[in-house]
Amino acid sequence: MAVSQSSVYAYLKGFKKEFDSHFKNGLIIISEERQSALNASDVARFLGINTFVLPDFRAKFGEDLRSFQEELSEIFVVLREFYSCKSPKILFSPLSTLLYPLPNTESLQSIELKVGSTLSLKDFKETLFYLGYEFVDLVELSGEVSIRGEIIDVFSSQPCRIILFGDEIESIRTFDVQSQLCSKEELETLAIPPAFFNLNAESHTILQNIILEQQTSFLDIEKSSSLASFGFWYLDKINAAQDFLQTYPFIVLPNVKEFAKEILEFQEYNEQSVQRILKSKEIPKSEEYQDFDYHFNTLKNFLEFHKNKQITIIAKTESQVRQAGITLADTHFKILLNLDISVNILGKDELILSLNSPQKQKKHLKAKIFLDELNIGDYVVHCDYGVAIFNGIVQANIFGATRDFIELRYLGEDKLLLPVENLERIDRYVADSGGIPLLDRLGKGSFAKLKEKVREKLFIIANAIIALAAKRELLDGVVFDTAKEEILIFQNQSGFHYTEDQTQAITEIFKDLSSGRVMDRLLSGDVGFGKTEVAMNAMFAAFLSGYQSAIIAPTTLLTYQHFNTLQERFAPFGLKLARLDRYVSAKDKKNILASLKKGDLNAVVGTHALFNVEFKNLALIIIDEEHKFGVKQKEKIKELSQNIHLLSMSATPIPRTLNMALSRIKGLSELKTPPSERQATRTFVKAYDEILLKEVILREIRRGGQIFYIHNNIATMAQKKEELLSILPQLKLAILHSQIPSSQAEDIVLDFAKGAYHLLLCTSIVESGIHLPNANTILVDGADCFGIADLHQLRGRVGRSNKGGFCYLLVEDFESITADAKKRLLALEKNSFLGSGGALAYHDLEIRGGGNLVGEAQSGHIKNIGYSLYLRLLEEAIFTLSGDVQQKQNPIDVKLSVTAFLNPELIESERLRLEIYRRLSKSEDENAVFLIEGEIEERFGRLDVYTRQFLDLIRIKIIARNCGISSILNYQQNISFVDLKGEKLMIKAASKDEDDLLTAVFTHLESLKSKQLQNKSKES
Repeated sequence: MAVSQSSVYAYLKGFKKEFDSHFKNGLIIISEERQSALNASDVARFLGINTFVLPDFRAKFGEDLRSFQEELSEIFVVLREFYSCKSPKILFSPLSTLLYPLPNTESLQSIELKVGSTLSLKDFKETLFYLGYEFVDLVELSGEVSIRGEIIDVFSSQPCRIILFGDEIESIRTFDVQSQLCSKEELETLAIPPAFFNLNAESHTILQNIILEQQTSFLDIEKSSSLASFGFWYLDKINAAQDFLQTYPFIVLPNVKEFAKEILEFQEYNEQSVQRILKSKEIPKSEEYQDFDYHFNTLKNFLEFHKNKQITIIAKTESQVRQAGITLADTHFKILLNLDISVNILGKDELILSLNSPQKQKKHLKAKIFLDELNIGDYVVHCDYGVAIFNGIVQANIFGATRDFIELRYLGEDKLLLPVENLERIDRYVADSGGIPLLDRLGKGSFAKLKEKVREKLFIIANAIIALAAKRELLDGVVFDTAKEEILIFQNQSGFHYTEDQTQAITEIFKDLSSGRVMDRLLSGDVGFGKTEVAMNAMFAAFLSGYQSAIIAPTTLLTYQHFNTLQERFAPFGLKLARLDRYVSAKDKKNILASLKKGDLNAVVGTHALFNVEFKNLALIIIDEEHKFGVKQKEKIKELSQNIHLLSMSATPIPRTLNMALSRIKGLSELKTPPSERQATRTFVKAYDEILLKEVILREIRRGGQIFYIHNNIATMAQKKEELLSILPQLKLAILHSQIPSSQAEDIVLDFAKGAYHLLLCTSIVESGIHLPNANTILVDGADCFGIADLHQLRGRVGRSNKGGFCYLLVEDFESITADAKKRLLALEKNSFLGSGGALAYHDLEIRGGGNLVGEAQSGHIKNIGYSLYLRLLEEAIFTLSGDVQQKQNPIDVKLSVTAFLNPELIESERLRLEIYRRLSKSEDENAVFLIEGEIEERFGRLDVYTRQFLDLIRIKIIARNCGISSILNYQQNISFVDLKGEKLMIKAASKDEDDLLTAVFTHLESLKSKQLQNKSKES
């Protein structure tokens, strides 16, 4: 539960004057969980107090801590900063993090290196060993070091390379882990904090012996990791830790004591610490202040209502203030800029309002631009002029104003300059993977004729698509009752909170199921994002409504796993479930078929064996991993589901399904948010090497995890087993492939899940849906022979718990692999962040070509005009035939004598400028522009006049389009506006100065906008 900021504000403000003298050495404020700590810390930062926030650390005493490495690293960093701060300070911490002694100042002390100073390599190696660094051949992770003669790579807070000249430190530079290349900038000094703790030979030996006495659950292979795994628990035995609840004064937030009681009852935590919490002082609820929420559309009225109070506005950037409609020069407000905090408190005489979003516990990487990422020399297609070569950004002076343009080179060295604000009119050329596209010629009209020819063909295809959709639309679907209370009970028993995306997907599916029309919906979500839980909600609704449901999966192993998952969830509710595949005995199969026909079974999970089954009242079919089914099998599914609700699930949708979803033919629900505990799986493409294998396997075993080794050749699997055992003789491994009988395969998987084996040597049989949360490293042998969807699925087998996963794509010889294989591997290495499945679907599309739509091969058309334009024309055809005319945006031409561009002095990288130009050209409302403006200010610094004027032009373009204007141009101070009917209106700016031109245009457009709003309100 989020903490009340008003209570923390009242408490800290109450003794702010005495705070400096009372808490110079530190105060601890304890919360129930991390989010409350972050919210409370924002209040303290607002009051000018030094704040530090510890992560949520929920390990139990004695657990192997390799899997908590990220949390421990963060704890050590925060404590190091807390200790070094000499002014009054507060440490905010979740309760579970403080229940054991934490490292003291001495055990976290860094060592410092300086360019020009001498360094004894022997002593340095010893020091690093006692600091807890792991010696490896290649540095990839924090806490690793590699010494190669006079070159030392060490990864502490960042990867750094130290170069020696004899005993002297010649240079220190940071380097990139992926490329292993150094940056140009040199560092003068380097502080190296401990990877674990700062120990000496004596304390290291004592701690090692304590661990060996106390811990007996070591793996046979290696015991050297004992300090990293268990050292934290025994630091107090060597006086290297302190109990924070005894060392510092502390106070607790509301709800903490209730949480402490639960811990005392259910967990094996330090009882003394919990009792101390239960007797502690609690921050009282404030009577003077209260928390509040607001919305942008009511902000003006809200501020007007409280105008007699002292109002403080908090924002990270100026653009946020402008977006909120607040003038920076307004003296009525106290505006605090460059503050990344969120505080919203209302008092009798005071109002504190933040325009920032609250701090989040975890920041996940956003998807970058993939399909539209452009490099000089790439083929692109302009929607009016056809295929060209992208020549980058050029600057030109037009009518006295300097602007940026995209240079496109056509056949015969013809060139076209495209204004960057119209960048949405081109796309990177994507078609079949083979061959080079033919460039079009400017001014001959040949591309226009070709486009028209393709458009005619597409109208025929669109007709077929609409007919298919209309046919399903006309069919009456079984109506499910989705409003029953039992559904809420079922959801509450999942054992976790649904993500917003899961809740939204369930709402969309339930709307379809209760609409009276037949559902055809694709549920797209990355591996492990909770698609099965969403599907179970639909199955449960079918059961409560008295109907049968079926899940069809591509492999026996996946049906087995689905069956176990569903059985566990559905058993308490009386839903009768069966499993049907080729390994079910003839007798059992006969009974299952009879029960399905009679209606004695409510649901069934199976492979394609379900295609010819007779049901009593089947109303819902769920297809899992649909890209695994062949064409004939898909036709069977189509036949089977003609008047039955259909839900398809896929982590990487094949292009055909993705196209149909984009074309509004199939409903699309997306799960983009990972479960809160999930971490991204780091992906490396490596040459096959025995030293690398040994390091990777031992690293995973040391942290108490297990490994998948994918070897997709059954004939040579025994040989591969011998190879692995020759490298690591004590390795416990099992073999799994499709020729092993199902019951035996299931026993192997079960034993592996129980920890009987370190490594599972298997074919890609494991890629679909297997859930083994302790297996967090996967090695894929011959990765260049796999498809991108297969590799993404295989990678999804690891990193499914709170441990970070590692995926090594092994290649025998980089030189001999195909260009397509290199593109696949590059796409996977670049896209290792959570939720990358959607981006990978587009990459898969580019490599494999456009595919088929409604069974008709269209590769020739796609090759001529490129996939993006092909899809755009197909969408237009569908919209036209279905009478949906609102989808098409009005073209708008803005030609104002204003110097406007993203300034290279502000944003040096052309690639980044291009990316921002692309995003701005695709912006559909002003808010999107303001968000990008805020991002530019945050990443690159304060906006210069040219950059701001370019953003103004984009806003003008958006407002004008929404007001029905087709062109705006000026001659000196005279400005003309032409609307969609061709009617012209002239206005005059105060002067021909750029400022005055922009002001005049904005003023006129704002008046048009208000007239539109008035007309709409009259009509309504």
